[in-house]
Amino acid sequence: MSKIIISTKNSPAAIGPYSQAVKVKGDITFTSGQIPLDPNTGKLVSENFGAQVVQTLDNIRGILEERNCGLSNLIKLTVYLIDLSNFDELNTIFENYWDEWFGEKNLHYPARSAVEVSKLPKNAQIEIEAIFYDYDEN
Repeated sequence: MSKIIISTKNSPAAIGPYSQAVKVKGDITFTSGQIPLDPNTGKLVSENFGAQVVQTLDNIRGILEERNCGLSNLIKLTVYLIDLSNFDELNTIFENYWDEWFGEKNLHYPARSAVEVSKLPKNAQIEIEAIFYDYDEN
């Protein structure tokens, strides 16, 4: 099997023994879970749930952009929340994020799961891992 390790300064560096993302031969790339760390400081951006969601999505977008991809390349997201009662707010933020990216209501949403967990790294309130279609051969 052929695989390519993806690393970008557009998203936070790994905080453990893992890669930001791995592309396998074919056209599918798997990211590690992204949390709301500022790529420049390595610190949580805020205690605010909404700000954490946006930063986490920005971190995924950083990996996508490193691969010359966009949100429409996303196939599947797995979202981990420490409080599932934030699910409605999560949906609103996702919808607004995609609408802002595409400039209109769109149908480019990936498949998604949301799971409540007891704790996340760095005491983040959210973590998202992604699978995306990556047509870049490098």
